[in-house]
Amino acid sequence: MYEAFKAFEQAGWERLADTYFEVTQASTPIASAALLDAVGCVGEAARGMRLLDVATGPGYGAGLAAARGADAEGVDFAAAMAAKAATVFPAARFSQADAENLPHGDAAFDAVVCAFGLLHFADPDRAIAEAYRVLRPGGRYAFSVWRPAEEVETFKIFRSAIAAHGDLNVPLPEGPPMFRFGDPAEAARSLEAAGFSAVATQRLTIRRETTPQALLENLTKATVRTRALFEAQPEAAKPRINREIVAQAEALMAARGGDGVLTLEMPAVLAVGRKGPG
Repeated sequence: MYEAFKAFEQAGWERLADTYFEVTQASTPIASAALLDAVGCVGEAARGMRLLDVATGPGYGAGLAAARGADAEGVDFAAAMAAKAATVFPAARFSQADAENLPHGDAAFDAVVCAFGLLHFADPDRAIAEAYRVLRPGGRYAFSVWRPAEEVETFKIFRSAIAAHGDLNVPLPEGPPMFRFGDPAEAARSLEAAGFSAVATQRLTIRRETTPQALLENLTKATVRTRALFEAQPEAAKPRINREIVAQAEALMAARGGDGVLTLEMPAVLAVGRKGPG
């Protein structure tokens, strides 16, 4: 249904491997650690655990799992991302693969995690079903997604600046709703629909420290849809959007007494389920 969107996302991530690592290395690993905890990749239980990190990006989940002693593998549908991950986390294995058609056999893993990947899939429900398929009975799957854009301050600032000086409805390839799973009830429902039991959700609060200028530089590097949304704006609007982003960030920093440092709230949802009876 969303084949054009899928090609758009894949091509975009091939270009963003290096810049995405720069932007996310202080925030995404927090979610990855929580995901590993949720699937039981902790302490002695982590040693030898077969773990798959789907949409691994720069490799945070697989890299941290390997550091905990797991037999960890990361896959990403962008070859450039998998290559970047291999250089950053050499203790884990990385390869290019499609989350919606994993090249692994049934029951191949003890645990599967996915940090912020579902937002970028053309068919997220199929990706959840694939995670279920490759899990052994009793294995756990956990994913994280952002809360709705109006709650995640990076998205909120960016989108409000475009709304003020540009157009949020510029034509981009149609895809699934980006923040669908930001509703914990929807996240839980989707896991249960795929067959998972003992489903639970929790709120993750990620705080990101930046500066107004760094926020401006990073917002157009962070995700494919964000960058494409900005690039599609009229050229005359782009300087005004940039100034608005900085102005909003500076006002927020002043209100919080940041003294040159802006701390942004980036709430997320973590959802976990078990394969088999609860």
